[in-house]
Amino acid sequence: MDEMTIKMIIAICYVVFAPLIGGLLDGIGRQISARMQRRVGPPLLQPFYDLGKLLHKDPIHVSPSQNFLMLTYLFFVILTGGMIFLGMDLLLAMFLLSTAVMFLYFAAVVTGSHYSAIGAGRELLQMVAYEPCVLLTCVAFYVVSGSFETADIISGNISPIAYMPGVFVAFVFILTIKMRKSPFDISTSHHPNQEIVKGITSEIGAKNLAVYTLAEWYETVFLMGMVAMFVINKNPWSILAAVLTAFVVYFLEILIDNSSARVKSELMIKLSWTVTLVAAGGNLLVLMFMFG
Repeated sequence: MDEMTIKMIIAICYVVFAPLIGGLLDGIGRQISARMQRRVGPPLLQPFYDLGKLLHKDPIHVSPSQNFLMLTYLFFVILTGGMIFLGMDLLLAMFLLSTAVMFLYFAAVVTGSHYSAIGAGRELLQMVAYEPCVLLTCVAFYVVSGSFETADIISGNISPIAYMPGVFVAFVFILTIKMRKSPFDISTSHHPNQEIVKGITSEIGAKNLAVYTLAEWYETVFLMGMVAMFVINKNPWSILAAVLTAFVVYFLEILIDNSSARVKSELMIKLSWTVTLVAAGGNLLVLMFMFG
């Protein structure tokens, strides 16, 4: 098989299997969280049971345009991951992911609900917090590999993380914001004990909530794929190291989520920008000196 065929197979596998992997990671995360809190916790497949329950509920939506907006949000999230696994332009993929978040924002504000509007505004604040780091990460990959193409980034002799440890630290830091986990889950919370009203997801309806859940699973796999990009090189064994690294990072996010209280948006932006400037920005300056 030629290279393009292999890339297409990988992208199709992402579209088909990412929800399964994302749902399993969600189930594993719930069980780990329960063990941390000395609870039995739900079954491993509970996220799939919850998704099935949502899909079998009557279709209720506050605004007729909400269905279109939520499906478009899901489409752009899938497209973003598909581009990454096809080996295409990383910077363009991240711009598409930002576009997806805007459709989620509009799906919340069209409801007319004050709770959804507040959650939508907080989602934009989260974008303000993490987007600078995302941009610097893309630039750092370009400086190291000479290309924004993910296929070129992972085909080097040395893993990018060897040149980008600061960028990696900053990216893992903003993952907590991107995955909407404590202490930065200001737009919506995964923990029912933290708030009664669910922020940006307050008024999207059962089936649209299922769409949102699927999009989160796709996005989780995509983000773990981004983590893996820091480790993968032309050595096939690096793929195993990348998978292990992604699992360690995912466990770290769960640990932070269960040991941190929510902070205010001002502190979230201040912390994320500080880490981005010091870790990612400093690392990028060194890379510019090395490869300039």
